Amino acid sequence: MPVQNLRAFLDGNGVKYVVISHSKAYTAQEIAASAEVPGKELAKTVMVKADGRMAMAVLPASRQVDFDRLARGIGVKRAELAQEKEFTDLFPGCEPGAMPPFGNLYGVDVYVETELTRDAQIAFNAGSHTELVKLAYGDFARLVKPRVLDFAR
Repeated sequence: MPVQNLRAFLDGNGVKYVVISHSKAYTAQEIAASAEVPGKELAKTVMVKADGRMAMAVLPASRQVDFDRLARGIGVKRAELAQEKEFTDLFPGCEPGAMPPFGNLYGVDVYVETELTRDAQIAFNAGSHTELVKLAYGDFARLVKPRVLDFAR
């Protein structure tokens, strides 16, 4: 979902947001520095397979997914990192690894680390490696309806 489509979705739902353009960056640390966004507000989307089904794990950029905790939290036998080739077709128009955490728009379950719910704002990739969207966490939760769990380390 390129940023234009994401903007249309947010506008259609009455959400106030900011689009932040930054130099090309791929890692969470590079993005936070380039976009001048506090690390605790920058969310990264990690694609996982939960018993073979694709899902999004959304967590603070400075943290990592604990796959055993995630599996227990969602009630599956196995959760593992998905390979890029397994999910790029699910997100047309998005650069690989830069999909926004709006899995609800793609038929993909979304799991959010509890830590992100404590911040008033959330920022995330907007479909490219050069743009972020920043909005109120409450608006994100209202639109996506993610399942909130403790799964980061």
